[in-house]
Amino acid sequence: MTAPDAAAWSGRPVSVVLAGGGTAGHTSPLVATAQELLRIAPGTRVTAVGTARGLETTVVPAAGLTLELVPPVPLPRRPGPDLLRVPGRLAASVGAAADVLRRTGADVAVGFGGYVSTPVYLAARRLGVPVVVHEQNALPGLANRLAARLTHDVFTSFPGTPLAHATLIGLPLRREIADLDRPAARASARAAFDLGPDRPTLLVSGGSQGAASINGAARGAADDLLRAGISVLHVLGPKNVAASDVRRTDEATGATYVPVAYVERMEQAYAAADLMLGRCGAGTVLETATVGLPSVFVPYPHGNGEQARNAAPVVDAGGGLLLDDAACTAGWVAAEVPALLGDPARLAAMTTALGGIARRDAATVLARRTLAVAAGSASRTGRKER
Repeated sequence: MTAPDAAAWSGRPVSVVLAGGGTAGHTSPLVATAQELLRIAPGTRVTAVGTARGLETTVVPAAGLTLELVPPVPLPRRPGPDLLRVPGRLAASVGAAADVLRRTGADVAVGFGGYVSTPVYLAARRLGVPVVVHEQNALPGLANRLAARLTHDVFTSFPGTPLAHATLIGLPLRREIADLDRPAARASARAAFDLGPDRPTLLVSGGSQGAASINGAARGAADDLLRAGISVLHVLGPKNVAASDVRRTDEATGATYVPVAYVERMEQAYAAADLMLGRCGAGTVLETATVGLPSVFVPYPHGNGEQARNAAPVVDAGGGLLLDDAACTAGWVAAEVPALLGDPARLAAMTTALGGIARRDAATVLARRTLAVAAGSASRTGRKER
């Protein structure tokens, strides 16, 4: 269970703006923190800021939160005309973010990184609104590296994240995940996906957007896994579902392949599974560690190597395996997954190794610090219009 609160929030009602979007890596901790803010201090005005192109347009309203949109400011990967447009786009986005901060009477801006956080950070600095930063990944992105220079309230999910003034608190998790009892929830979770109750089950997910290499390997190995009596819950990503991705059951073993585009309640997917094959974004690594689900992590092969760094604490402890993207093939999955799922003692040892890696109270810690910063800001400004 998550750590209980020492007491209900007794401060005055405040206004909190939370920025983060694009993928579940940013939206999930944002939603978890927002929900904890409202649980601790129900009078809090909570507003999320995102862009029209991100996952936040669906998951934030679905969580019952107010969402404000600002123009996205993507950074081109190569020099060209788009690079010349960045200053103008950034200015427009900062202006839109400043408008949100003014209209909501923001007492604090909390950022989780990504495209949308930079304009919110800069607008907050312009208006004198204090900033709180949470970095999900072991290696920080550009937005949070910038923001760490603007505030001493910087929090991280992993030890050793290179950000100034950083305090390790873990990753804010929704209570449905932080408090999940996988064995107790297994039967109902498998029923929710119409999976057989007694079949070993592999969960496959390339993150909220999916991953081509992982999807290809799982598709290619699916029939072999079914023949081995292993059911597969395959989360493909909303844009990756093909006409050939259909539910099917092996008549001899009763194992079932269940392809889905997206899972909103990932705690159900975790509870249904005995093993996961997936990318190693911060959310996946720390959520599976929290619920005790052994995993095979396949780091995204591009970028700054943050995903392999994310997985390192789990892999080093023996709670997961690291598999290169190039090695993630249908042949590997067909051969190695049945071997893993056929070794209950090894799976049990991996689950045991996951104990204590992830903190369950990060959302509470971040929410309480945010409320404290906001209360100080409200007191200093007397809630005068900015």
